[in-house]
Amino acid sequence: MGMNRVEHIIKAVEPGSIAWEMELGPGDVILSVNDHEIEDVFDYQYLINEEYLTVQVRKADGEEWELEIEKEFEEDLGITFESSLMDEYRSCRNHCIFCFIDQMPKGMRNTLYFKDDDSRLSFLQGNYVTLTNMSDHDIDRIIQYHLEPINISFHTMNPALRCEMLRNRFAGDIFPKVRRMADAGIELNGQIVLCRGINDGAELEYSICELANYLPQLRSVSVVPVGLTRFRDGLYPLASFTPDDAAGVIDCIEGWQRKIYDRYGLHFIHASDEWYLLAGRPFPEAERYDGYLQLENGVGMMRLLFEEVEEALQDAPGEAAAHNPCQPPGLIETGNRLHQGASVQSPAAADSVSREVSIATGRLAGSYLRELCDRICARYPYVRCHVYEIRNDFFGEKITVSGLITGTDLKAQLKGKFLGDELLLPCNMLRSQERVFLDDIRVEELESALQIPIRVVKSEGSDFVDAILGS
Repeated sequence: MGMNRVEHIIKAVEPGSIAWEMELGPGDVILSVNDHEIEDVFDYQYLINEEYLTVQVRKADGEEWELEIEKEFEEDLGITFESSLMDEYRSCRNHCIFCFIDQMPKGMRNTLYFKDDDSRLSFLQGNYVTLTNMSDHDIDRIIQYHLEPINISFHTMNPALRCEMLRNRFAGDIFPKVRRMADAGIELNGQIVLCRGINDGAELEYSICELANYLPQLRSVSVVPVGLTRFRDGLYPLASFTPDDAAGVIDCIEGWQRKIYDRYGLHFIHASDEWYLLAGRPFPEAERYDGYLQLENGVGMMRLLFEEVEEALQDAPGEAAAHNPCQPPGLIETGNRLHQGASVQSPAAADSVSREVSIATGRLAGSYLRELCDRICARYPYVRCHVYEIRNDFFGEKITVSGLITGTDLKAQLKGKFLGDELLLPCNMLRSQERVFLDDIRVEELESALQIPIRVVKSEGSDFVDAILGS
């Protein structure tokens, strides 16, 4: 069993399952299935699909059992393992000049400093990987099990520049691996973290041109601006993009979209929402996002939110509003129209307001959320919204997205503000499935400090409307 790096220890067994009937339990170890050693969860899932199984098990007391199992094809055994991958997580071997983890302060929880670069997490969770730690054997298994989509961090298609950006002399060797997966019909997505003066301009043009050669298996590529915190002492000198820079990036990408769409029916290359907000440009129409393939990379989130809010307002009963329901917010159609005040109120008189809420967000999207709130309050005049843009003192003012706002900054900047009946926070401020901010402050602690109930709002537009209305 020398191939195994991690023992496949059972954490739990589902009552009434096959494993339960076979008297397996926590602490037991799966050694092999049909005489095949198991490398990770993909081997396991592939092997147990068969109708007839021989499973070698080492019980918690050290006794070894051989179980013969007859079951339905693809029927699960009902086992949960201590490691979801049934293997160690693969960490990143690169030292990227733009790595966000290298820009974090000391003293935060350990999990925030782990740099994963695991193709299995790409398939299971949508993570992006550089492929620099993948062997031919890994590619064989992706093709064998047809694991897709695989999400790849390209950053540049210039091999020498990629080695420089990732600070890994082997970083330029990945392209034959990408070609193997594409030729095998594996669906791929890509991303480029753009660094000013390094992989933008002519290099970006070259990268898009080369990436298009992997169509149609490479379905989408996002271009996102590098995030720069205030903790960059001793790191590679990088500069922020200006509004003019952002406009140039958008022009480049939209030019390529037109060329590629004519041939493949896909827009393929996409600018993240940050570029449009920085440049003050209207967001693309929904059709240009190709089904929002890059939503997790911040591509089309604002457009989708607007579409979902519009749909929710059309479906929900509401009071008559003196506005054109077909006219999108100014940021969608007419550029970034900033509001000076924090309060968004319907035309109704103040004494008709029966619910007031506050929304905390990053500085980048503040004006856009005000316009969305304005539309909702116009439909429901009894509601008033206060939108507060939070300056990121923790990571630095160059970080303007809501997902990197900490409880510390929320507490400091909202203290003493009028917050109304409830404070609304987007779910991306919190750790997945938990009520904890990046700096380990809990939602309950913030509620106590601000003396206000907090509602964590999911990302869908209907949830946003419901939260404002108090549904």
